Amino acid sequence: MLFNSYIFIFLFLPVTYFIFWGLQKIGWLQAAMSFLVLASLAFYSYWNPPFVFLIIASIVFNYEAAHLITQNEKWKKAAVWAGVAGNLGLLGYFKYAGFFAANIFTLTGYDFSPSEIFLPLGISFFTFQQITYLLDLYKKKIELAGFRDYALFVSFFPQLIAGPIVHAKEMLPQFRDFEGHKNFYTNMAMGLSLFSVGLFKKVVLADQFAGYATPMFERADDSNLSFFDGWTGALAYTFQLYFDFSGYSDMALGLAALFGIYLPYNFFSPYKAISISDFWRRWHITMSRFFRDYIYIPLGGNRVRASQQTANLMMTMFLAGLWHGAGWTFIFWGVLHGIYLIINHIFSLVRVKYLTFIKGGASFTAFAHILTLMAVVVGWVFFRAENFDIALNMLKAMFGFNGVVVPRQIFDSVLSHNGTGWIRLASDGDLWLNNSAWSLPWLFAGYLICILLPNSMQLYYGREGMGGYGIAQNSKRFKLYAGVAGLAFVIALFSMQRVSEFLYFQF
Repeated sequence: MLFNSYIFIFLFLPVTYFIFWGLQKIGWLQAAMSFLVLASLAFYSYWNPPFVFLIIASIVFNYEAAHLITQNEKWKKAAVWAGVAGNLGLLGYFKYAGFFAANIFTLTGYDFSPSEIFLPLGISFFTFQQITYLLDLYKKKIELAGFRDYALFVSFFPQLIAGPIVHAKEMLPQFRDFEGHKNFYTNMAMGLSLFSVGLFKKVVLADQFAGYATPMFERADDSNLSFFDGWTGALAYTFQLYFDFSGYSDMALGLAALFGIYLPYNFFSPYKAISISDFWRRWHITMSRFFRDYIYIPLGGNRVRASQQTANLMMTMFLAGLWHGAGWTFIFWGVLHGIYLIINHIFSLVRVKYLTFIKGGASFTAFAHILTLMAVVVGWVFFRAENFDIALNMLKAMFGFNGVVVPRQIFDSVLSHNGTGWIRLASDGDLWLNNSAWSLPWLFAGYLICILLPNSMQLYYGREGMGGYGIAQNSKRFKLYAGVAGLAFVIALFSMQRVSEFLYFQF
C-alpha cells in the first residue's frame, strides 16, 4: 500500500486513525498500541500477503535473540552474533542471491541461480533496524522491551518501508510511556501539513521530473544522446530523486505525528551542501548514521592512521552502495562517493596547512556548492542506470563526447541573432524537442526550490530543524502554512492520475 494512493488516504489512514484514538479516548491505551501493531502488519501485507509471515518470523527470531542476550551472560555473545547473522542471511538471500549467482555464472559458467525471488518491501530497513537493536542491547545501551513494543518498533507503518532507520532509544520510550494525547491538536495539524507537503512533492514534482528522466535513460540504452539530452536526463533524475525521497520523509514524519509519535528527521536540504561530507550529513541521515556508528567507527573511524582511515571509509561506502541495490552500478556509486569523501578529507587537511589564503567567502561557497552538486549528479547517473553501458552513454553525452548539439528552439529564440550561425543544430526529430521542451523551466524551478526555500523541518520544527514545532508558536504563520499545505494537498489529489512507487521502496 502506497502513501500516495486513494485507498491509503481515504480508507486505511482514517480508519486506523479513528480506531487508534477512539481506543485511547476510552482509556484502552494498551489495546490502542496493540491495534497499531496489527494495522501496521495489515499495511505491510497489502503488497504481498504471504510476506507478512516473513516479517513476523523476523520479529520473533530477533526478540528471542534479544531475550537470550539479556538473560544468559554465557551465551550473550553467541546470541548477538547469531542474531546479526540471521538478519544478514535473510537480507542476503532475498536481495543478493540472484546477483551473486549471476556473477558466479559469468566467472565460472556454473549456473545455480535460485528460482525467481521477490524482494520483500522494506527488508533492508527492518533488518538493519533490528541489527541496531541487538547490538545496542548487547552493549547495554538499552533495556529489553516488551514484545508488543518491540513488534511496533519494527513494524510501525509510517517508517516501515523506507525509513527512517530508527534506534530503539528513540522509539521504545514513546511506545512505553505514550504521551501523544498531550499535544493532540498540534500533532494533528503538523501531521496533516507535513503529509500534504510530502504528497505534493511526490505527485506533482517528483513524478513530473520522472517524465523527463525516464525517456532519456531508456534512450541511452540503445543510442547516442545529445549534450542537452544527457543533462536533461541527469538533472531531471537528480530532482526526481530529491523530491521523491524528501516527499516520503515528510509523509513519514507527518503520519507518525498523527499518531503522537516523533520520528527523527531524515532529510535536510542535501543539495545546499558545500562539500560531499556536508551532503552526507543531510542526505538519508539515519542511514548515514547507521554506517557511521556500526561500520565506520568500529573499523577504527578517524582514530587510526591515514591509510587505514581511507580503507575504512572505502569499505563503508562500498557497503552503503551494496545496501542500496544488488548491482555493480550501485556498488560503483558507493565507491565513487568514497573517493569523493577521501578527496574532500585530503583537501580539508591541505587547506588548513598550505592554503590558508582560501577564505570561506561567498565566491568560494558558491564554487564549492556547484562542484559538490555536479559530483552528486554524476554519481546519480550510475545510481539510476541499469548497467554501465547506459551510465557511460549518459556521461559521454553530458561531457560533450557526442558533440554539443543545440536544440533548434533555443537557437531560434536566443542565439540566432548573436552571430552564432556556426553552431550545430539538433534535427527537428531530436528527442529533446519532442519530449523535453518544458524541461528547462522545470529544472530551473527545481533547483531554486532546493536551494532557496527552507525545508519542511525548518518550516515546521524551527529554523535549524531542531527542537519543537517552530511555527506552532506563531498563529499567523501557522495559518499561512496550514493554508499552503491544504492547497498542496488538493493539487496533489487532482494530480494523482496514476500511482507510482517511491524510489526508495526498491531498497
